[in-house]
Amino acid sequence: MAGRGSGHFDVGIEGGTIVTPSGRLRAHLYVREGRIAAVGTDRLGAASTFDAAGLLVLPGMVDAHVHFMDPGDTTREDFPTGSAAALRAGVTTVIEHTHAHPVRTGEDLAEKRRHVAERSRVDFGLAAHAWPGELAAVEDAWRAGAAFVKAFTCTTHGVPGHDVAALRALLSRAAALEAPCLVHCEDESLTAQAERVLREAGRDDPKVVPEWRSRDAEATALAVLAVLARSTGAPVVAAHVSNAGAADELARARAGGARIAVETCPQYLTLLEREVVEHGAFRKFTPPARARDEDDLLDMWRALADGTVDYVASDHAPSTAAQKRAGSIWDVHFGLPGIDTTFSILLDGAHEGLLGHERLVELYSQRPAQLYGLYPRKGSLRPGADADVVLVDPEVEWTIADTDIVSKAGWTAYAGRRVRGRVVRTYARGVLAVDERSVLAEPGQGRFLPGPGA
Repeated sequence: MAGRGSGHFDVGIEGGTIVTPSGRLRAHLYVREGRIAAVGTDRLGAASTFDAAGLLVLPGMVDAHVHFMDPGDTTREDFPTGSAAALRAGVTTVIEHTHAHPVRTGEDLAEKRRHVAERSRVDFGLAAHAWPGELAAVEDAWRAGAAFVKAFTCTTHGVPGHDVAALRALLSRAAALEAPCLVHCEDESLTAQAERVLREAGRDDPKVVPEWRSRDAEATALAVLAVLARSTGAPVVAAHVSNAGAADELARARAGGARIAVETCPQYLTLLEREVVEHGAFRKFTPPARARDEDDLLDMWRALADGTVDYVASDHAPSTAAQKRAGSIWDVHFGLPGIDTTFSILLDGAHEGLLGHERLVELYSQRPAQLYGLYPRKGSLRPGADADVVLVDPEVEWTIADTDIVSKAGWTAYAGRRVRGRVVRTYARGVLAVDERSVLAEPGQGRFLPGPGA
């Protein structure tokens, strides 16, 4: 319940359970001029107050891997729609990069920043793409404010893959710049060979997806990345790691001195490899789902809970249902819509005891903010941080449905899934951005967040 009061704070969120990675406390949180100004057990005056009794009070989520396709093929997604979906799902900060209109230089970054300036409802960083051999362009984009540099080890989405020599050169430059590199790891020689064999056999059934983008292709590229991360000293993030075995190998590399972080996504916590047979292109993403059974999924939740995985991102890469049906399994777009549902999947995991809410905050808010130079402004409820706050009712049980999806995709791989925990309110820099299911923030309210290289 909202109310009016007196005092020198603008907003008071009172009586909720504040959750941070270090613990939880029944307390009051106060906002002044868009920043968190006070957190404590004493009730203070504020111009507007909200009774958060029974609710969890969390820092806004930071989704560090989204594709809003803008500019590009905005029939799939755009910033006004994608950022609305983010807010309603409790995400107040995104880091975006678009394969169809990649940022490769500082001028590209400036152009995209101008394009998005009046289109985003959430604060946003922008990542750059690395082309093999174009090291000066990478440095230029980093100096202009890119949040990180994205590289592929196989040609995907029209972006050329780095071979081992090109990747080593990129990571050497990244080490000198202290620029984090997010690397999509699938070995080009193995994916290309598999594609040739499958096409020559006339295969176009859905099972080509896990055979084409195989476990060996991912594991091989991850092993190379780990070796190069250690030899160059570059800050590296392995993107969308698909299985616990691979995550464990990377954790061992980290223990051996590699500066390597592990990102994973909700599809690897929830979806089974065999689902592609029934759902076809609606399960075409890469790396594909690897879990063969529930035990494999539980292993991934274990990797989240014990710190093997550093953070979770949605890898929101939507297509509409019509686009997913418009061609053979070879031709339709890779990717799933995810920004609408990632937080819900994690909240449900916390309800099931697979991880604590404190660890959830670390995985989907604090740690990505730290890795990409946004902390403590983002990913924190400390005084001085931006007042990005999400209020969650942890006891609400509901069924995810396609009709819940704000994204232009209009569908979700989790339709029909019962989950516990739902966003009640979202504040972005102290302004009420979502009330229940209504998005109040307008395009243009989001601000650009320059990376630390700027």
